[in-house]
Amino acid sequence: MAELASMIPLAGGPFNWVAILAPRYCRKYLSYLAGWLSVISYLALVSATCYVAGTLVQGLLILNYPSYVYENWHGTLLFYAVLFFGLFVNTVLGRVLPQIESLLLVFHILGFFAILIPIVYLAPQHQSASEVFGTFLNTGEYSSNFAAALVGMVTVTNSFPGLDAADHIAEEIHDAPRVIPIAIGTSTMLNGTMGFAMLLALLFCQPDDIQSTIGSDTFYPFINIYAYATQSNSGATALTAILICMIATSSRMIWAFAREGGLPFSKYLSRVDEKTRLPIWAIGVTTVISLLLALINIGSTVGFTAFISLVVAGYYSSFLLAASVMLHKRLTVPASEIPWGWFKLGRFGVPITVLSIAFTIIGGLFSFFPSTVDPTPETMNYCVLVYGSALLFSGVFWLLYGRKSYTGPIMETDA
Repeated sequence: MAELASMIPLAGGPFNWVAILAPRYCRKYLSYLAGWLSVISYLALVSATCYVAGTLVQGLLILNYPSYVYENWHGTLLFYAVLFFGLFVNTVLGRVLPQIESLLLVFHILGFFAILIPIVYLAPQHQSASEVFGTFLNTGEYSSNFAAALVGMVTVTNSFPGLDAADHIAEEIHDAPRVIPIAIGTSTMLNGTMGFAMLLALLFCQPDDIQSTIGSDTFYPFINIYAYATQSNSGATALTAILICMIATSSRMIWAFAREGGLPFSKYLSRVDEKTRLPIWAIGVTTVISLLLALINIGSTVGFTAFISLVVAGYYSSFLLAASVMLHKRLTVPASEIPWGWFKLGRFGVPITVLSIAFTIIGGLFSFFPSTVDPTPETMNYCVLVYGSALLFSGVFWLLYGRKSYTGPIMETDA
């Protein structure tokens, strides 16, 4: 991904990569498809982030106020609060967004230590290494632990969407071919290290009764682990109170795809406000769609989670297209004729690309599986239905309009 972003630093990301690297006879449709998948995944990511932030607040209410009655509409209102905060940051404070993001990076790192140190130090007991690394739970009753691990891998695969966020503001970055791969590599190593350290801390500091932790009334087991480790609901509340909403990347993705005629009403969605130099229409559409999607949660949490589960399926599918055309390019075109960027994988390019394709296929495929072998209507994973519907709609739009209006990569430059 870093190599592709360095080669083709355009705001569209995967669909721009596909448009430039794919064989001529299929590049237009494949890049259009990658664009739709990317837009859908980032819209789902915005909704998922706001939903998690909102329901985390509800989890804290359940923890601190046993008489609190959980209602879906409470979560929707909290969703709106997080979303509007993100909207305010990305519009009113748009000009200072880079400075805000720099502060958030510092807060992100400090927050990691602010959570890790208390739970490790204050936990009344620690699980043994044999318990942490030798205990396997197959609560979905799959045929083997290996199958259960593949289904449960969605937790891991959910960590990668948004990894290419820097590429979606490529045309706003100075020296993008160098800066973007550095950003992708640094964020992967930094967050991967911190995430693994936090995972180990939670596993070693959890109570003996794992099942009660998994079935937490707060809906988030780590809240119960925080409360157990600190022996205080107030401590758990303080450790949980880090809520971040992601909206900028999604709006840039919509703007980039609309700029190339890939979406309905592209003429309006591709506009950039002359005063603020921000894609106000795209930001507005991102917000409105998220507002409408949150209404689904009031009637059916199952229906809403079916949409936000598209984060993995949509993101991985768009990257799969990009990685596949890159592999085809490597195998059919001399290296001297490929327009390499500042960062390239060299002789390791083919094996790394093959491994990334294999991981993407496995991660995307198992994101469609339910958490149990015999799901009920409430526990069924309807992601495959929503994913198929999205593909069907994009196909119909392509036949009726997209094949005529979609142009392919366009780069914004200063006059």
